[in-house]
Amino acid sequence: MADRELLVLNLGERSYAEVLAFQRDAAARRITGELDQDLLILVEHPPVVTLGRRKADNKLPVSEEFLRSRGIELFEVERGGGVTFHGPGQLVGYPIFDLQRHKLDLHWYLRQVEEGLIRTLAAYDIAAERNAGFTGVWTSGRKIASIGVHARTWVTWHGFALNVTTDLSYFNLMTPCGIDGVVMTSMSREQPAREITLAEVAAEAAAQFAQLFELEAREVSSA
Repeated sequence: MADRELLVLNLGERSYAEVLAFQRDAAARRITGELDQDLLILVEHPPVVTLGRRKADNKLPVSEEFLRSRGIELFEVERGGGVTFHGPGQLVGYPIFDLQRHKLDLHWYLRQVEEGLIRTLAAYDIAAERNAGFTGVWTSGRKIASIGVHARTWVTWHGFALNVTTDLSYFNLMTPCGIDGVVMTSMSREQPAREITLAEVAAEAAAQFAQLFELEAREVSSA
């Protein structure tokens, strides 16, 4: 076993509620040291809308009842940022990282998460970039990945959502991340001639995050 590992747990498709409880428990165990390595949870959710702590950015003009009628769940959570969507064809990553092992700076951490996604997209010949003043990842002015994190005692949870083959029409129900006029995109839309699967993007993202944070990736079936 390496001294500095990144445990990679790919849960496949799981409900948001189940994974929210799991990541909160994992973060608590990371804080106490019971979980002694950083963990990256990768998952695909059924349709769900989440609201972040930044109330002004929770621009959701439809009711919870309307969302339910469309088969979409709604959760209000402790992460930063505003309203966003998770659903099929989207790679969601929850890094449970102890920043005391890296750098005690949440802004630095956010930029690292962006960089991990930028490098992942580069592997698919998608030129991605940051957008000054906003957290997330863009390509040619279109937003392809959203990021919202929470931390306690320098341990992070929540994370990123990368649109791989996502049905982008769901984002029409809201103002994603509270950014007026934002245009959402996906990897499949940016590379229509290339077949891209969630499984291969998950593996690429795990490798990029491990390298970026100078950790040795190890796939696990539980944590």
